[in-house]
Amino acid sequence: MTQTESAGAHKPTILVVDDTPDNITLLCSVLGDQYRNKVATSGNRALKIAGSEQRPDLILLDIMMPDMDGYEVCRQLKADPYTKHIPIIFLTAKSEEGDETKGFELGAVDYITKPIIPSILLARVETHISLQEARKFLENQNVVLEEQVEERTHRLAALQDAIIVAMASLAEARDNDTGNHIRRTQHYIREIAFCLREYDPCYAPELGDAFIAILYKTAPLHDIGKVGVPDAVLLKPGRLTPEEFNLMKMHTVYGRDTILAAEKTLDTPEAFLETAMDIAYSHHEKWDGSGYPRGISGKAIPLSARLMAIADVYDALIAKRIYKAPMPHEEAVSIIENSSGTHFDPDVVGAFSRIKDRFAAIAVHFGEDGA
Repeated sequence: MTQTESAGAHKPTILVVDDTPDNITLLCSVLGDQYRNKVATSGNRALKIAGSEQRPDLILLDIMMPDMDGYEVCRQLKADPYTKHIPIIFLTAKSEEGDETKGFELGAVDYITKPIIPSILLARVETHISLQEARKFLENQNVVLEEQVEERTHRLAALQDAIIVAMASLAEARDNDTGNHIRRTQHYIREIAFCLREYDPCYAPELGDAFIAILYKTAPLHDIGKVGVPDAVLLKPGRLTPEEFNLMKMHTVYGRDTILAAEKTLDTPEAFLETAMDIAYSHHEKWDGSGYPRGISGKAIPLSARLMAIADVYDALIAKRIYKAPMPHEEAVSIIENSSGTHFDPDVVGAFSRIKDRFAAIAVHFGEDGA
């Protein structure tokens, strides 16, 4: 491309639409070298040029033309999403107020009456070209800002995930028997939540995609409170005494308090932390009220905690511990199903029973030697 061609490529393009050769000559002469001019002598030709890959930046449109008048050309241009934002200035010998009103209602940005006064034409064109360039600049800025916000959101989500895993791993590191427990329970709770929503429509409003995503993210924090349990209790290679078990049960309180302290640093409640707190504090509650730490029952137990209860117990049953051998999948499933209505929410057990084979597959995939 030559220097002259390069300079011309950056000039705004004006489409002149008029069926009279003398008018076209005059308009192009007035516009001069400041703009790149394209010409159409009919409405159909104007629509074709406007809809081409190289759209004009502005259209000077005569109203009185045969076959298709300027009003119809304008209407079709504004109806097409590809051309609707091109500013249109009507050129006409008409001077009635109703004519101008009709033009503005169709989407024109300005109205110039004939005979054309060059200084007025140039001033109006320059004004609307400047407005059009400003609009394009703002659109581009919005796109850039949206991309930056999206990138920042992804980075914050990744950071959040990293912090969760780090916090959960801190508790896991003090309890070497748990291995990949936090990863398995994370997948268990997501699967059972999707299943419960699918097979019981009454849970659909609560178990939306966003909430299930939060369940998946917060599940690793269910035992975060174990960092506050003494080593002599947490790492004891055998059954706990009643006194020791009371100390172990305090991990639910420690977990709640840890997350609550984080929440207090924020100006407003955060759904993510609320769910994490519900899970950490209440996943050892039982449907019949015999659980801990509060002894609440039924649907007074948060749904997130009722889901985690099955994920946590299933994994504890099938996992090897210092004080016990791993239990076969079928036996673990039988224990959970037989505890429906006592330990566990019957609806959640029903969902578990439908996807028990998925639990087994997750257990294998995230086994102690798994990913």
